[in-house]
Amino acid sequence: MGKKKKLPQIVKEIRAYKPDEINYSYQKNVSYSQFSMYRSCPHKWALQYKDGHKIFSSTVHTVFGTALHEALQHYLDVMYEESGAAADRLDIYTIFEDALREEYKVQYKKNKGQHFSSSEELREFYEDGVEILKTFKKKKGQYFTKRGWYLVGCEIPVMVTPNKFYNNVIYQGYLDIVMYHEPTQTFKIIDIKTSTRGWNDKTKKDEDKQFQLVLYKKFFSEQFNIPIENIDVEFFIVKRKVYDHPDFIIPRIQTFKPASGKVKLNKATKSLNSFIEEVFNKQGYKDKNYTPTPSKWNCTFCPFKDNPELCGVAQ
Repeated sequence: MGKKKKLPQIVKEIRAYKPDEINYSYQKNVSYSQFSMYRSCPHKWALQYKDGHKIFSSTVHTVFGTALHEALQHYLDVMYEESGAAADRLDIYTIFEDALREEYKVQYKKNKGQHFSSSEELREFYEDGVEILKTFKKKKGQYFTKRGWYLVGCEIPVMVTPNKFYNNVIYQGYLDIVMYHEPTQTFKIIDIKTSTRGWNDKTKKDEDKQFQLVLYKKFFSEQFNIPIENIDVEFFIVKRKVYDHPDFIIPRIQTFKPASGKVKLNKATKSLNSFIEEVFNKQGYKDKNYTPTPSKWNCTFCPFKDNPELCGVAQ
């Protein structure tokens, strides 16, 4: 067994970071999902976050995503803390299955004891996850190496005040995977995305997806005093379904690096600040009308579509 590498000081410091707890008596937390929902439909955001109409919205897709995140992150933890061989010895498929079952139980309770999937559907998703994990184990060297690289951690918290004029608004997020390359003193923030068939060009150009990593890059830089030019970002996209093609092999894993330079950073920052300024004041949420933005996409998947008392747009 080889000698364990000494952790760089910056990795130790980031691992030791413990964010302050949010004081909800005067502070409001903002997540990327909140910001994204507001960009999609301000009225939907207001119903859910300002007015407190919490509607169960979990699906088998979100349960699957959570479980697969846990399995992949566990594998990487062992790979970098011990060895690739030790990670390969893990019963990763059982770890994934247990995580899938546990997450479904959690969401089942949140849904007041009502099932939202079937055993047949869960079995299909489990088998899809196994295929993803098999591919990942076989091809991990294409995406993760220990030569000069350290796993800083998984689910690294970022908590910052994004707008200096609204000190009561705290942006809170968790970074799926953070890597550190000691020879170049650079970092890579990786966000795992589960997808049915992968991302096409339209999805890659979706700023709602891009802004998440762009803002994480900005806030990670600010929180740990790391030069922003020393941080890269990447989506790690895993596909549930891969169809045979007679002429070429369709990969089950995609990686995509969104533009995250100065122009995109400024655009994402301006958009987030506009959101904060439009909905918050020093006391909390602004009491005003939040306009619905109906569209086929927004209304079809809106949890309020069948409740005309809250939103009668999609009738």
